[in-house]
Amino acid sequence: MRLRNKVLAMVAAACVSVSVPHRAAADEWDKQTIFTFSRDVEIPGKVLPAGTYVFKLADSPADRHVVQVFDGNRRILATVLTIPAQRLRAADEPQISFEEQTAGAPLPIKTWFYPGDLGGEEFVYPTHTN
Repeated sequence: MRLRNKVLAMVAAACVSVSVPHRAAADEWDKQTIFTFSRDVEIPGKVLPAGTYVFKLADSPADRHVVQVFDGNRRILATVLTIPAQRLRAADEPQISFEEQTAGAPLPIKTWFYPGDLGGEEFVYPTHTN
């Protein structure tokens, strides 16, 4: 049954389209990135309905692992603590990966990487124990 859930999660993640407008002169300091999701996604503590969102690092000199998420009108929706994530090769475009999820549920965003960076942000979700 667990394998079936993993397969469903991979299929669901493959069905999400994430578009990124042409990159303008972005500010390397805050890593601002605009994403458009074709279906509901999740960040810790909040579901983001399908639509356009702005992700950027908060202007916090003490901790560079604080991500702010804004709606398309630049209203802040969430401020999320993240942990450092690493990848082996940088990409030319922003990248988001998703965690496993049951079919039909919003896909939790796992990582966000800015173009050209090996380091990114990993979103941490609470674990529920029974």
